[in-house]
Amino acid sequence: MSAESSEDTTWDLLVVGGGTAGLVSAHTAAGFGARVLLVERARTGGDCLWTGCVPSKALLASASTAARARDGGRLGIDVNGVSVDFARVMAHVRAAIQTIEPVDSAAALTAAGVEVQTGELSFTGPCSATVDGQPVRFTQAIVCTGSSPEIPPIPGLSEVGPLTSDSIWDLEALPARLAVLGAGSVGCELGQAFARLGSTVTIVAESGRILDREDPEAAQLVAASLARDGVTLRTGTRVVRVTSRTSSHVLELQDGTEVGFDQVLVCAGVRPETGGLGLDRAGVELDEHSYVRVDSRLRTTNPDIWAAGDVTGRARFTHTAGVDGSVAASNAVLGLRRRIDTTVPRVTFTDPEVAAVGLGTGSAASESGRHVVVRDHAHLDRAITESDVDGFTKLVVDAGGRVLGATVVGPRAGESLGELSVAVRHGLRTRDLAATTHAYPTYSDAVWNASVDDFQARLRRPGLSHVLAVLVAGRRRWVRSSVRARLVQASRR
Repeated sequence: MSAESSEDTTWDLLVVGGGTAGLVSAHTAAGFGARVLLVERARTGGDCLWTGCVPSKALLASASTAARARDGGRLGIDVNGVSVDFARVMAHVRAAIQTIEPVDSAAALTAAGVEVQTGELSFTGPCSATVDGQPVRFTQAIVCTGSSPEIPPIPGLSEVGPLTSDSIWDLEALPARLAVLGAGSVGCELGQAFARLGSTVTIVAESGRILDREDPEAAQLVAASLARDGVTLRTGTRVVRVTSRTSSHVLELQDGTEVGFDQVLVCAGVRPETGGLGLDRAGVELDEHSYVRVDSRLRTTNPDIWAAGDVTGRARFTHTAGVDGSVAASNAVLGLRRRIDTTVPRVTFTDPEVAAVGLGTGSAASESGRHVVVRDHAHLDRAITESDVDGFTKLVVDAGGRVLGATVVGPRAGESLGELSVAVRHGLRTRDLAATTHAYPTYSDAVWNASVDDFQARLRRPGLSHVLAVLVAGRRRWVRSSVRARLVQASRR
């Protein structure tokens, strides 16, 4: 330990974990002038940098390039002999990580005024802990230890060396046959990517459809796209056993079918990293799933300890972890009472992308005076010019015209979600979006079109349309009388 981190130091803030939530917490608190100690057991950067957002989106970029080249004929561009060099693809993935890594490094934290220690932390009391046996005292603490992929207890699965979103980046060769367990965002993204790179991919899911938390029509569009890429979907069934035979491994499914594979990727949920922290000694309670219990301000059952990121069981997104880290640090160090933002946007980076925020656009959205405004991308000029019209923009709107939720499906759908997140967060109405000039031609033009559609529909309501008719008629009479008056004046000159 350095002199600053000696036994005599009481830290203003102890941050446990160096992922996104921990990094933002530490930077925020240090920026306020607090004495901050961040403890990370392995390497800073967390899942997002090393095994999540960064490597997966780099892989998707390579896969998308291959798919676009093969499909260039629809735009009059024929590309023959598209080949994939998997080693170079993975080199591209590693290069993306290496480029971003310095921003999340221990050196960057140190430069920002944060003390960084590597080791295993365990709480010993409400305001005390040890790091590799050395005592640490603190005034406030934030637990940001994240989560890790979970392997389901399927007989025979552990014997075949299942891959997860953590370990798949160690592959040196493209799997000839890849089985994916789970059809959520991660399973669909990686399944489509490996299919486009050349693997024969089968996705197995207990749910009756893929992306079961998203709009059903959105899931159908993604399912159709996966099928075009050669992915086989086995939904509404589960794996009961994994067996190894002479030349391959086999998934035995509940419906009696079998799926042969060379590698299996498990995307079937995560577990919080709360074991071994001694949270009970600190008076921090866990819920029935071992996530840290927090209130709306991210305070735990110990008023001096907070939590942020995946370990709380909230929406498991990097952007959520970052915002929550800022909220927790501000509350802990400055004594503020900031609440978490419940408007959480999410994006599944398949092709097409599925982006959503706020109230879902399924059938339940039409209840209690709400309705859904749909703008199909078949009538979106930018989509037409790119010959990519399989998408839509849906807005959930209340009786007063406020935007309560949205789903966008199509290329760069996540880029269109920004203004919709603002609209949901601040209760904007469709008339506000309709009155805002949108650049043309863009995919976000669909948001404007949907808003105009809703606003015009409101103008056509019986009561309001009558008022408008009266105003138009009055204006017409005024204009005519004004013209006549000018003509009379002109004739007298």
